[in-house]
Amino acid sequence: MSHTIETFTALGERLRHFGTTAAHRAIITSAIADNPWFTEVDIRRAIDAVCEDMLNGDKLTAWLAQYTPTTEPRDVAVIMAGNIPLVGFFDLLCVVASGHRCHVKTSSKDRVLMRFVIEELRTIDGDIAIFDYDDAQEYDMAIATGGDDANRYFRKHFAQTRTLLRGSRHSVAILDGTESNDEMRGLAHDITSYSGLGCRSVSMIFVPEDWRGELYAMSAVNDKLKNNIRMQRAMLTMQQREYIDCDGYLAIYGDDFPTTLAAVTIYKYRSLEEVRRWISANSDRLQCITTHCDIEGSVPLGHAQRPTLWDYADGVDTMAFLR
Repeated sequence: MSHTIETFTALGERLRHFGTTAAHRAIITSAIADNPWFTEVDIRRAIDAVCEDMLNGDKLTAWLAQYTPTTEPRDVAVIMAGNIPLVGFFDLLCVVASGHRCHVKTSSKDRVLMRFVIEELRTIDGDIAIFDYDDAQEYDMAIATGGDDANRYFRKHFAQTRTLLRGSRHSVAILDGTESNDEMRGLAHDITSYSGLGCRSVSMIFVPEDWRGELYAMSAVNDKLKNNIRMQRAMLTMQQREYIDCDGYLAIYGDDFPTTLAAVTIYKYRSLEEVRRWISANSDRLQCITTHCDIEGSVPLGHAQRPTLWDYADGVDTMAFLR
C-alpha cells in the first residue's frame, strides 16, 4: 500500500509542472487535435484537479486506509470514456491501488493525455501493473464507461464477466436566493467547464418560484461550443421561446434536462421538500448535486467539477467492487 502511495504521489509531483516545457505543450496541442472539444484551459484544469484531489499523499493515505489490497491479483479491463481530459484516470488508480492488474483501453478522444500519464507511471515504477487492453483476452472484471448504446455492447461483450458499467448521468444545482456572488460565479464554472460535456456538468438549476436572482455570465472558450450556442439561440428565437442568454450557455425554463450542450434548464420549485422528492425519484439519473442548502449528498456550488477520492461515479464504490 505504501508503495502505491509513493508511486502516485510522485506522479502528482510530476504533473504539477505540466505545461512548463515544450514537450508538454506539444502534448496539449496533440490532445486538442485528437479531440477539438478539448481546450488548453480544460486540460490544465483537469490535471490540476487530479493533482490536488487524487494525488496528494495525505489524501491518498486517508482514502486507502479504508481498504485492504487483494492477495489474489486479477485481470481487470478498464474501458475509458473520453468526453473530458483524464476522465478515466480514477478507475486506473482504483484498480492499481486495489492490487489488481489494470488493462487499459483509452478512448480515441483522450488517448494522448492518458498515454502520457501511463508512461509517466511506468517511468516512476517499471513494474506497475498497467497493460494495454486486448479485445481477444478474457478478463476477471471489467469497468466500462460510455453512453447507453455503448453499455448495451458492454453487457453483451462482457456477458460472462463481473462488470461495473456506467451510462449517461446529469448534475443539478439548487438555489434558494441567498447565494453569494462567489457561489454564483462557481455555479457558472460548474455549468461551463469542459464545454458542459461531463456528467458532473450542471445542466439543471432549481430556483424558488419567486426567484429574482441573476445567473453569472461566462464566455465560451471552445469554438465548437460557440457554434452550438449560436444555433440554439437562433432556434429559440425562431420558436419565440423565452430564454436567458448567459453568453457561454442559455438558460431555458422547464422541468427536465436539456437535450443540447448549449442549454441549462431552470426548474421553479415551491419548497425544498418538492426538490428532495424530485431528487429521490430521479436518483438513477443524477451524478452530482451542488448547493448550499441542506440536501443530503450535495457539494458546495463551484465544486461539481472537482470530485475527490471519495466521490465515486454513479454512487458505486469502485474499490468495494474490486474487492
